[in-house]
Amino acid sequence: MKAIWNNQVLAEADKDNLIRIEGNWYFPPNSLDKNYFQSSDMHTTCHWKGEASYYNVSVNNEENPDSAWYYPKPKDGSVEKVGKDFTNYVAFWHGVEVVE
Repeated sequence: MKAIWNNQVLAEADKDNLIRIEGNWYFPPNSLDKNYFQSSDMHTTCHWKGEASYYNVSVNNEENPDSAWYYPKPKDGSVEKVGKDFTNYVAFWHGVEVVE
């Protein structure tokens, strides 16, 4: 599967290596092309997954702020609920397309 924005592949991994949570595909951290990601100051909190951190995505001098998120320290019990450890796995929105 691939995460694509601005005609650039941001992340790519076999579907078996991704984790599906609440309709979103989460990519393993080592599947990201780190050249396109910069840490963001944005944080949100999910009542059961914990605090999410965000990345800004930049491709060809265009920025897509806060378009990728991950959980650096999932809330107690959330990994068991998902069935897999999703620590630092990255999901996308704000126009980033995830395709097979």
